Amino acid sequence: MQKRTLKTAVMVAHDLAATAAAVVLTFVFRFQGELLAERLHALPLLLPPFLAYAGLIYAWFKLYRTKWRFASLPDLAGIVRAASVMALTLLVLDYVLVSSNLHGFYFFGKIAILLYWVLQVFLLGGPRLAFRYLKYARSRQSHARTATTPTLLLGRGADIETVLRAIESGSVKRLSPKGILSPRADEAGQMMRGVPVLGGFRDLEQVVADLGNRGLPVRRLVATPSALAPESEPDDLIARARRLGLPLARVTSLGEGMRDAELAPLEIEDLLLRPTVAIDRPRLEGFLSGARVVVTGGGGSIGSEICARAVAFGASALLVIENSEPALHGVLNSPALLQAEADVQGTIADIRDRERLVAVIAAFRPTYVFHAAALKQVPYLERDWAEGIKTNVFGSINVAEATVAAGARALVMISTDKAIEPVSQLGVTKRFAEMVAQALDAEQAGATRLIAVRFGNVLGSAGSVVPVFKAQIARGGPVTVTHPEMVRYFMTVREASDLVLTAASHADAEGRGATGEQRAAVYVLKMGQPVRIRELAERMIRLAGFEPGEDIEIQVTGARPGERLNEILFAREEPRVQLDGIDGVMAAKPVFADRTVLEGWILRLRAAVETGDRGAAEAVFEEAIPDFRHRAGAKAATKSGESLREAEAQAAELFQPAALSRIEDDLPKRYERQP
Repeated sequence: MQKRTLKTAVMVAHDLAATAAAVVLTFVFRFQGELLAERLHALPLLLPPFLAYAGLIYAWFKLYRTKWRFASLPDLAGIVRAASVMALTLLVLDYVLVSSNLHGFYFFGKIAILLYWVLQVFLLGGPRLAFRYLKYARSRQSHARTATTPTLLLGRGADIETVLRAIESGSVKRLSPKGILSPRADEAGQMMRGVPVLGGFRDLEQVVADLGNRGLPVRRLVATPSALAPESEPDDLIARARRLGLPLARVTSLGEGMRDAELAPLEIEDLLLRPTVAIDRPRLEGFLSGARVVVTGGGGSIGSEICARAVAFGASALLVIENSEPALHGVLNSPALLQAEADVQGTIADIRDRERLVAVIAAFRPTYVFHAAALKQVPYLERDWAEGIKTNVFGSINVAEATVAAGARALVMISTDKAIEPVSQLGVTKRFAEMVAQALDAEQAGATRLIAVRFGNVLGSAGSVVPVFKAQIARGGPVTVTHPEMVRYFMTVREASDLVLTAASHADAEGRGATGEQRAAVYVLKMGQPVRIRELAERMIRLAGFEPGEDIEIQVTGARPGERLNEILFAREEPRVQLDGIDGVMAAKPVFADRTVLEGWILRLRAAVETGDRGAAEAVFEEAIPDFRHRAGAKAATKSGESLREAEAQAAELFQPAALSRIEDDLPKRYERQP
């Protein structure tokens, strides 16, 4: 912080000195003899207030938000606007306060003011451009010494230029661009920052061969976001790269000033989704800047990404809570946390241990708590049902109560789309935990917000179907699909993490003061259309260079306990909430039971777990979540192999007003919906 303040002070001093120089040079160039002497004599009276005014103008136009090494056209436009305001001010002063009508002469005059404007723009902008060029020249020399990997860049001109700037600035290292392939035919033959456009994606083999014949063997391909757009036929591009045996990387971020450009291996799952949901980065940076963050289950696939994103967006301190020592060690030694400026801590603790958890969270004094710890594998929870209740219900209650006791501003509980009309232990335990959090949220009157975020299937997370399919394809098959009509919603790990942070930012800001129709309690990412699992398997096989049914067999194994054909994002009784200004996220108001009723259910659950009485536990869930009563019918429909259309027809019939009224009649009288 001190270093940044010093640099800003140096920039301010330079600009004020440049302003003084512009005024003096204007007098020297425009006037001579007595006219010049008279004006130079007035400088001690004129300059101090003028420089103070100039400093305010420069701050107003945000001339100090960007480092000089990243000076660009928007920065020069800001300089032009600031200089224009200064010149206009001089013009008004000259013609109103010291005009010939009052004193018989103009102190500046129109020509001198125009000359001042030119000098001011030059003296403010020139050093910035010179400094940037100096840095550019030095970085190019350094890059030339370290660039050891001949590379082809793939994508459209705008994206390619950003990557080239990132390479020149040193943000992306070791790449030596030898050519560009663009999906746009009109860009062929052009030069981009000295690198030629050698053709389109279909010319990949020929371009690689030509460069090899010239002694420039290509060793890497780098794809920009435009290269992975559907219209660019990325499937064909991946297949060509695999045939050539060339590693293909993707640009994961194209930040302003190329400071956030990152490269990562291109995986098959990168092409399985709709376009990634864009996030409001300034919103999250403003939300997390200086915050103290706790992440339970921080060693898992979702928890570790939330940790990385939290410190990237400016959290000042991070506490990772894990009950697995290897997982805790892994996340604490990840590059994202090792290089973070935040104070990163880790502790071994189990969310089932209430006293330990309360003490750890209270000592850390968090601003926000993100609860990612859970048991989530459907087949295991169907068998070991009591363990699911201990972690997903009692553990979540411990986290919620510890968060409230510590005075945190918000808790985000990670839930699942399986929590709606649940047919599995995973779904019903997560829905029950949601209800407890929503009841606590209603009691807090805004002191601590407690919300839930529902995920679909997260690509790349532990236990996700995509890594399973990849491993099966690598072994030569078969690829196992539980049901040919099964569909699921999918999202990336980063999308899931950004959804958690965005939901927390809304709950802590717009949602904190909202009541009634606008108080959101459950947030869901807009994941587009669900994906049919069999079609997913077929596409993954083709992307790996094989043909489904010929090279790799697809085998239908039958639905597992607790599975259903399709998932639902919101319950029918959950009223939706409009989130203004937040794209890609949906929300709903809470639907929960009275706290006294919840406490009774919790006591009965504890007794059922202690005695090993699964029937008693499920009886509680049936009272709390009436849809859980219909799980047997949902499982039977799945096992009998009914098509997705038939299952949807049954669901539509169930949702008719008459059926809804019957369900309402079954609700316990103690069950209350809260607005």
